[in-house]
Amino acid sequence: MVATQPKRSPLHETHEALGARFTEFAGWLMPLQYTGAIEEHLAVRTAAGLFDVSHMGRLEVRGRDALALIQRVTCNDAARLRDHQVQYSALTTERGTFVDDLTIYRFREDHFLLCVNAANREKDARWIREHRAGEEAEVYDLSDELAQLALQGPAASEILQSLTEVQLDHIRSYWFEQGEVAGVPCVISRTGYTGEDGFELYVPVDSVEWVWNRVLDAGQAAGLKPCGLAARNTLRLEARMLLYGHDMDETTTVWEADLGWIVKLEKGDFIGRDALRRQKEEGLRRKLVGFQVHDRAPAREGYPVLIQGRVVGQVTSGSYAPFLRKNIGLTYLPIEYTSIGTRFQIRVREREVEAEVVPTPFYKRPRS
Repeated sequence: MVATQPKRSPLHETHEALGARFTEFAGWLMPLQYTGAIEEHLAVRTAAGLFDVSHMGRLEVRGRDALALIQRVTCNDAARLRDHQVQYSALTTERGTFVDDLTIYRFREDHFLLCVNAANREKDARWIREHRAGEEAEVYDLSDELAQLALQGPAASEILQSLTEVQLDHIRSYWFEQGEVAGVPCVISRTGYTGEDGFELYVPVDSVEWVWNRVLDAGQAAGLKPCGLAARNTLRLEARMLLYGHDMDETTTVWEADLGWIVKLEKGDFIGRDALRRQKEEGLRRKLVGFQVHDRAPAREGYPVLIQGRVVGQVTSGSYAPFLRKNIGLTYLPIEYTSIGTRFQIRVREREVEAEVVPTPFYKRPRS
């Protein structure tokens, strides 16, 4: 059996020239870090960072019944979206568990763009197609035609504004516009995965190297740094943004992942609605919580979680938080142990360390 080679970003050679160290993630060979994960993390919190996130999937849904189809397969209420608005949502199974989490971009009632997780791109497209129930709508995979960049941090708006005539101050959080960046047609959305203000740029593949370089040049004086997946992971964890396949998957429901705010039972029927309504009525047996470790050793993904000497789960995400200077993480606990301040133990190598349930998000950016 021939091993499948990981896919490469259209910016792969550009990353090599910048001295990136690479890692395989979700079938892609992507930059892990350039100058160092902690340095890149802190740059995003204090200035700005530029990420290549072209490994993400980009699916287009078009047709007269595009909205009706999206309403059927997702748990949030996409009918609330206005043109050029973005929504965080999830594709759910009949059990109310995750096929994937995603962001939904509405261009018009008959035209949407879905940003999905890299490993789930083909699965998600197939799932949506298979769950049409007479709707006139088609699903197209644009992932190989569009690249995706993320410019994040307090200086992101100032940097990007120097490259576009689109008035960025007019784009609210989770909205988007179409315009040019460095002369290239782009979709510019004010979203992100770091807890900071910032933008996602959807760029034609053949122009992404030009845009990447122009953004880096424009941000040099402001302290902009190219950033890899290591910093992206610690940034999203500080902001308590979940990662599919780690913090939720097809075994965890939306309620259990503490994302109930994206479940709109009142919107009408959707896949998983009955299961989610039933679980809400019956009550949860477990829930995802944030914790802080009272030890110098970070609790990594997969480490056993114990209560009164009994293993009750494992760490789903865990790391040293560079900006907060704490060891933090996420785990599922039995519902009776999810109150703030509850103590439990995590087995770190051969010893057990104390951890405590704490409020999340761990980090909130200052409001200007």
